[in-house]
Amino acid sequence: MNDTIAAIATPCAPSAIGILRLSGPEAVSAAAAVFRSASGRRLEDCPSRTLCYGTLLGPDGRAVDQVLATISRAPHSYTGENTAELQCHGSPTVLALGLEALFAHGVRQAEPGEFTKRAFLNGRLDLMQAEAVADLIDAETPAAAYQAAGQLSGALSRRVRAVYDGLVDVMAHFHAVLDYPDEDIDPFRSEAIAAALERARQALADLLSTYQRGRYLAGGIPCVLAGRPNAGKSSLLNALAGYERAIVTDFPGTTRDTVEARCRLGGFDLRVIDTAGLRCATDPAERAGVERSWAALREAALIFVLVDRAVPPVEEDAALLERAATLAPTLLVWTKCDLPAAAGCVERPPQVAEVSLSARTGAGLEALEAAVSALLSQGGTEEAAGELLTNVRQAQAARRALASVERAEQALARAVTPDALLTDVEEALRALGELTGSCVREDVTARIFERFCVGK
Repeated sequence: MNDTIAAIATPCAPSAIGILRLSGPEAVSAAAAVFRSASGRRLEDCPSRTLCYGTLLGPDGRAVDQVLATISRAPHSYTGENTAELQCHGSPTVLALGLEALFAHGVRQAEPGEFTKRAFLNGRLDLMQAEAVADLIDAETPAAAYQAAGQLSGALSRRVRAVYDGLVDVMAHFHAVLDYPDEDIDPFRSEAIAAALERARQALADLLSTYQRGRYLAGGIPCVLAGRPNAGKSSLLNALAGYERAIVTDFPGTTRDTVEARCRLGGFDLRVIDTAGLRCATDPAERAGVERSWAALREAALIFVLVDRAVPPVEEDAALLERAATLAPTLLVWTKCDLPAAAGCVERPPQVAEVSLSARTGAGLEALEAAVSALLSQGGTEEAAGELLTNVRQAQAARRALASVERAEQALARAVTPDALLTDVEEALRALGELTGSCVREDVTARIFERFCVGK
């Protein structure tokens, strides 16, 4: 990190504001080389985190824009290095000329996520906070934004650090007793160690229980539309999505594969998945679609079982409803309520609510939204914003830490030698270190920052 990097930190499209960002040992001098202050004051002499008005110079030294410049000196900056930003008018041409001028003064193009990666490597952010930066940029709902902002502020890091510090205390006390037997140190007591391990185990189990909510917050809740052919699944998908996402015809079996769309419903971000109609199919393509429908149902976090109110229900409707209720929270959705209702009813499990709607007219969609809100708001504890595990890497590291603590508890119960117990505690500490990034492989960090945009 001895070189200085620069990038356009705003989308490359006409806009009100466009930002050129620099970081590295020569960031201030490089920015000063392409910036002429209106007051005549050198940019290097300006105090940190103040705006200076002036002119941006292009690669040929001619003025290309009237801009605001600001600098932050190490270590009090986002990256922990000297940084500078040039706030231009949002012309892609102006930004490209400014970037070209910076390159002419020895600055190189930043790689994707390199600013945040430098912040991590310089200790300004831990790895979970760095991941939160990408999550915040990608947030599609207020809840996802609050979660990412809380994680960026260190809420999840503090939760993990509390477990880490508790296990370090176990290690430190154990070694103190063994290494300094003549000192006045409280002797090792298995009851105290057992209590510390139990606290760590419970804290890690609680943390892991947040993963499903965190994953759904970041990626959307998988909601499957299931039912017999022509039950109105594709029509409902289109109504929820707000556009013609799926093909709708009067012929049964039109949908042969899963079709997905994102929508907001009941205050939740849903990945609504339309599926092939469930029936005994003879056509190979339709049979494959039915198999994928069952696979989607097994992975669902919310299921709508659709039944056409305009035709008499059959035994298969009740059987599907009963099966779905064992897989995920389920709603019985009577469709085509704008048509005359046929006789008959579907026996439903007591935990399954029902709504009636018409995808064609929109009637009943508000009732569906209320039912979804009530169903998904039930149960569970609410963690403070930022305290949820939100990706596979975090969950895997927390799971390894929990497994190591459980092995340490088992070793203590069997009265094994202290070194064997400490090996398990050390493994738990390493797993927690992977969570925060204090002991993570370089290839793992490279994959994490690859998902970032250039300029962040």
